[in-house]
Amino acid sequence: MDVFLFNTIVSIVITHIVEIGEVPSFQIMDTMHSFAVLIPGIAVGVRRMHDVGKSGWYYLIPIYNLILACTDSEVGKNEWRQP
Repeated sequence: MDVFLFNTIVSIVITHIVEIGEVPSFQIMDTMHSFAVLIPGIAVGVRRMHDVGKSGWYYLIPIYNLILACTDSEVGKNEWRQP
């Protein structure tokens, strides 16, 4: 959760610098930052789907993946995770 908060704060700061100062190099930095956190963010979501015993493809279903993300993990091993 701390990494998510840090990335959100960095994104907001860079976006405000771009809007206020109209600095094009910061706009490139904002885009690079977004792409840099995209793949790890997807990986964390897929890992969470595996923790609850579902396939990672459930991450693509918007409301259902939110419900799964809020449920308890399966105890013991499941198809994707070892004990």
